[in-house]
Amino acid sequence: MATGTPATKLLASAGVTFVAHEYSHDPNSPSFGLEAAEKLGVDPNRVFKTLIANVDETFVVAIVPVNQQVSLKSLSRTLSAKRATMADPAQAARLTGYVVGGISPLGQKRLLTTVIDVSAADFETILVSGGRRGFDVELSPKDLAALLSAVFAEIAV
Repeated sequence: MATGTPATKLLASAGVTFVAHEYSHDPNSPSFGLEAAEKLGVDPNRVFKTLIANVDETFVVAIVPVNQQVSLKSLSRTLSAKRATMADPAQAARLTGYVVGGISPLGQKRLLTTVIDVSAADFETILVSGGRRGFDVELSPKDLAALLSAVFAEIAV
């Protein structure tokens, strides 16, 4: 099992039950998240990607299924903001301490406001990046929300 990412260290120190899932990442894959779902044999609705958005000049984390996109309008409405745009990938990497395609919502450099798409609550467990390409962690969406002080809202389209 892969260990030692900030995400797994946070989960272990918090005593949260999780399952590590490793797979061989193909650098030519057009979608990191869909690749994870396919290689792990998991319904793409249960695999969530971590996106960084700029909402009224504040960076936030949006967690949505890998086969959907974040609705920036819904995200800004959820946060009572006027405007949301996607963060530049290089900026997202600097903010989180992770490489694009391996950005985990867990163990980022600092805790950002986080919104998880409400569809996550439909599952007993979901998968999110474990902090590097080719590595996901499976955990309860309730545990994920608790660790991140996150809210659930309809933000995926």
